[in-house]
Amino acid sequence: MKLEIVSPEATLFTGEVTSVSVPGAKGEFQMLNNHAPIVSILTKGNVKFTGQNISIAPAFSSKFQQVSKDTYHLPINLGTLELSDNKIIILAN
Repeated sequence: MKLEIVSPEATLFTGEVTSVSVPGAKGEFQMLNNHAPIVSILTKGNVKFTGQNISIAPAFSSKFQQVSKDTYHLPINLGTLELSDNKIIILAN
């Protein structure tokens, strides 16, 4: 599935991932391939995503934490998420 993370400054990440976990308003939840469509408010926490051959632009690499070979975390303060047709768009601050 495709993940796009957008901040007020720029698009921080666009790429193919296998799973995404986010801090939802009612707790953390995970999305995998072919997940049902969803729209959610995000709270303070980490956006966690996993995938093979993930490439983070050097200009934004300091915002992400690589926790394993294929897993990255991005701390956010708040945001919104929309998932439809295997594409996740996160607007984060």
